[in-house]
Amino acid sequence: MSESAKQEAQPVRRIDLIALWASIAFSLAFTALIWLAGARLESIRLLPDAGASWYYWHLPEPTFWTHATAWGFYALHQIAAWGLIYYAQTHVTRFTPTLHRVNVIALAGNAFFILLHFVQTQIWYDGLAQDVSIWSSQASVILLLVAVLLMENMRRGLFFGKRAPIGKEIIRLVKKYHGYIFAWAGVYTFWYHPMVSTPGHLVGFFYMFLLMLQGSLIFTRVHFNKWWKLALEVTVLFHGTMVAIVQGNGLWPMFFFGFAGIFVITQMHGLDLKRWHKLAILGVYAAAVLLVYSDRGWAKLNEIIRIPLIEYLLVFVLAGLIGGGLWMARRLGLVKPAPEAETPS
Repeated sequence: MSESAKQEAQPVRRIDLIALWASIAFSLAFTALIWLAGARLESIRLLPDAGASWYYWHLPEPTFWTHATAWGFYALHQIAAWGLIYYAQTHVTRFTPTLHRVNVIALAGNAFFILLHFVQTQIWYDGLAQDVSIWSSQASVILLLVAVLLMENMRRGLFFGKRAPIGKEIIRLVKKYHGYIFAWAGVYTFWYHPMVSTPGHLVGFFYMFLLMLQGSLIFTRVHFNKWWKLALEVTVLFHGTMVAIVQGNGLWPMFFFGFAGIFVITQMHGLDLKRWHKLAILGVYAAAVLLVYSDRGWAKLNEIIRIPLIEYLLVFVLAGLIGGGLWMARRLGLVKPAPEAETPS
C-alpha cells in the first residue's frame, strides 16, 4: 500500500469535536463562576419590579461608565464577531474536521469577551438593559429561532416532515447571511443582561455561551452536526421553563409544552428516527399534556399552541419579507436570479 493510501485509510482526528466538548466544559465552569460570584452582587439596591415590561436587574442611578462600558464592550464584541464571519466567508473554502485559524481566533475572542463581561458586571453592573426594552432582547432570540426553522425547511420540513412552500432562493439567502443575524442576536442578548446568578440568568448565559460556540465553529463539520444543532434549539425549552417557574406566574406549561410541541411537530423529523420512535415521543408528549391539564384545567389548554403558532406564523412572515425584498431588488435590477445549486447544508 502506498504512503498516500495509508494516510487516507487512517481515521480522521476530529479536532472540531474536541474543541466542542472542551468549550462546553468551559461554558459549564464559567456558569458556575457566575453563580459563585453572585453573592457579591446581592447587596446592590434595585428598584421594585414593575410588571412584564420591566427589567428588574439594572441600576436605579446609572453613571457615564455604566453606560460606556456596557455599550462600548458590546460594540467591540459585535464588530469582532461580524468581522470574523466576513473573513471566514471570504477566505475559507471548505468544511473540515479540524480547526481553521479563524475558529481558534473566534473561540479565544469569545472567551475573552465572556471574561470581560464578568468583570464589567462585578465593577459597573449594568448591561444594555438600562437603555433598551426587554422586548428587544426577547425578539432577537425569537428571530434566531424562527430563522433556524426557515433555514432547515429543506432538510427536515416544517410540519411533521413535510416542507413548507418556501422558495429555495429565500432559504439560500438566509443560509448565506444567517451567521450575521445569529451573531447579533447572541451578542446583543449576552450584553443585555448583567451576569447575575438567578437560575434564569445562569441557564440563559449558558445558552448564550453555546450559541457563541456554534458561531466560533464556522466551516467545521461539527457546525452542521444534527444532534448538536438540535441541542442548541431545545435548550430554549429549559431556559424559558426555568424563568417562568422562578417568576412564579404559573405560565411554565406554556413554555414547556410550547417548545416541546415544536420539537414534536418539526425538530425531531430531522433526526432520521424510525416511525415508532416518533409515535412514542408523540405519545409521551400527549400523556404529559393530559396529566398536567387534567389538574390545571382544560380551559387553559390553548396555552400549548401559543408559542408554536407565533413561531410558525413568523416563519412565513420572515419568508414573505425576504421574498418581497428579492422581488423588489430584481425589479430594480439590483440582483440577478440565483443559480439552481443549493447552499451546502
